[in-house]
Amino acid sequence: MFQVGNLAVYPAHGVGIIERIESQEISGCTQDFYVMRILDNNMIIMIPTNNVDNVGLREIIAKTELPKLFTILEKRDVTLNNQTWNRRYRDYMDKIKTGSVFEVAEVYRDLLLLRLNKELSFGERKMLDTARTLLVKEISLSKEIKESQVEKDLDKMFS
Repeated sequence: MFQVGNLAVYPAHGVGIIERIESQEISGCTQDFYVMRILDNNMIIMIPTNNVDNVGLREIIAKTELPKLFTILEKRDVTLNNQTWNRRYRDYMDKIKTGSVFEVAEVYRDLLLLRLNKELSFGERKMLDTARTLLVKEISLSKEIKESQVEKDLDKMFS
């Protein structure tokens, strides 16, 4: 259960803050909603409180989980799939939509490694940017450091 003021991650949109919890009547039934503002773009999302697990709303990554995340990012002996770019795009988009920071890290790593061997499609470049943005925001909030520092750390990891 989230409280007003809590940070949470909404799959594929990133970190937001629970601004309020409100009740609304829909089809004669009263339903409670978390009203969440995404930090990057100020989008407002209403999530039914009884549907949190189904939509994948979760807390930001704990500091104790960061080593696992960095292990995924640092792994280089991965087999990149040799699918067509649009099949690869769908697979990566499915991973981002899970909301798992670990899956997002895999997408980011794999696209950066793929970029070393071939030019990424426009969609893949956009997805790389999305994965980077999601990771940078969540890592910076978890570590309580500036996003610019996280960006430098990621760049150094892949240079």
